[in-house]
Order: sequence, then C-alpha cells, then structure tokens
Amino acid sequence: MRKGQVKAILLICIIFFSLSIGPASIGAQPLPIPKINIAVEKAEKPAEVATSIQILVLLTILSLAPAILITLTSFTRIVIVLAFLRQALGTQQMPPNQILIGLSLFLTFFIMSPVWEKINQQALQPYLAQKIGQEKALEAAFIPLRAFMFRQARENDLALFFDISHKKKPANKTEVPNSVLIPAFIISELKTAFQIGFLIFIPFLILDMVVASILLSMGMLMLPPIIISFPFKLMLFVLVDGWNLLIGSLVRSFS
Repeated sequence: MRKGQVKAILLICIIFFSLSIGPASIGAQPLPIPKINIAVEKAEKPAEVATSIQILVLLTILSLAPAILITLTSFTRIVIVLAFLRQALGTQQMPPNQILIGLSLFLTFFIMSPVWEKINQQALQPYLAQKIGQEKALEAAFIPLRAFMFRQARENDLALFFDISHKKKPANKTEVPNSVLIPAFIISELKTAFQIGFLIFIPFLILDMVVASILLSMGMLMLPPIIISFPFKLMLFVLVDGWNLLIGSLVRSFS
C-alpha cells in the first residue's frame, strides 16, 4: 500500500473520530426528547368519573374488536372455506396463511359494507352529532348487525340455544336476545362452511381416486398418487377459473 493511501485512510479515521466525540467536547445540547406522563389521580367531579368510565368501556370494546370481527361477520365462513380449498388442492402452505387471512378480511369488508353503512348512518353519525347517547347508539348499531345474523342463522340452531337456556321462544325476532343469536349464528356459519368445503373436496377426491387406480393398474405401488395428481388438480382449478367461481359463490351465499 502506498504512503498516500495510508495517509488518506488515517485522515478519514481522524475525521470520523472527531465527529463522534465532537458534540460532547464542545458541549453541544442533545436533541430534545418529549416526556410523557400517565397520571392516575382521584376523580373529584361526576363528569370526571363519567369520562373515566367511558375510557374503560372504549378500551374494552377495542380489546374485543378482533373477536367481534371474527365471530359476528362473514369472516368465519370465508376463512374456513379457503382453508378447505388449500387442503383439497394439497398445496400445504400455499397460499400462505397471511394471504388467506388478508383475502378473508377484504372479502368481509366487501360483504359487510352495507351493514357498516347502516351502522354509520343510524348510530355513529347521530352519536357524533350528540343527537343520541351511548346506549341508544349501541342499540341502533346492533339493529343492522342483528338483521345480518338473522339471515344466516338457522332456526334449529336458534331453537337449540333456547332449549339449553330454558327460555321461552319469542313471538318475533326483536325479542331474541343476543346471548342466543350470536352462538346460533356462529354454529350456522360453521355448518355452512363445512358444507361448502365438502363440495370443494369432491372433484379433487375423484381425481385422486382416478390417478390412484391408474397407478395401481400399472403396478406402481410405491409411487404416491398425490404427487401425480397434484399438477392435474392445479391445472383443473386454473382451467375452470376456480378463484372466480369460489369467491363469487362465497359472496353470493350471503345474499
């Protein structure tokens, strides 16, 4: 290495060293960092107590938001059907779970958009305009959501939870409590998802059986039929435009 190169390297090291210790040596002020305090003090006025209760209720609702999104919407049926599709194709982890959950979320937002619009018009906007209180807003928000769940819940599932809770059957839907409607809706969604999943499995199962019988007739007993049938499953799914058919059927099943 030449002397000029060595001098240049030493000069660069000296510059970096001086920059690293420079602010401390010249007494430079550090960057201002904001200080955040969260104080818990005694409420002295009724308004302060009411505000604290509102914050606690809001935090509780936010913590339950994922469970509400999963159980009270179309998310359950969609994600289970997509999982059945991946199992029927035999693609293991393809598409990955993140893709399936993301697709299920966007389809849920698409299907539930009319319900969200009604909730916004009937509950959220009047509450923000201070025309109704919190209790009235919650009751108004549950009306379109209950209507959606009633369209998907089966009568025998509703009757099951009425029998378990030993409650009398109501004369109309408005008298059905949420404690009965919500679990009935969830098991109805599970049953519908499993029915759709069974229909998805049928063509791929037939293809597996045909491939297995051909391999058996050829004497290839040691060759797994899944390895041979897998590309044919993918080709069949692509040729029939499977994603279009499946997503279209799923969305229409909620109408």
